Amino acid sequence: MNPKSFGTIKRWIGEIIAYFDERTTQGVVEGINNRLKLIKRKAYGFRNFENFQLRSFLTWHFAS
Repeated sequence: MNPKSFGTIKRWIGEIIAYFDERTTQGVVEGINNRLKLIKRKAYGFRNFENFQLRSFLTWHFAS
């Protein structure tokens, strides 16, 4: 095992153990972050933050 991967495992050991203890992951949060990044890329050129916010709310069918 190279030192770089060892450092990564050392930093994330709590989350790794939590997965095996409780079978929980951050998949939902990662999916939301990915969707927001996609909206941000598509939103290039929006004139203000309100347009970005509205697009984000519409994606998940929230009322603003």
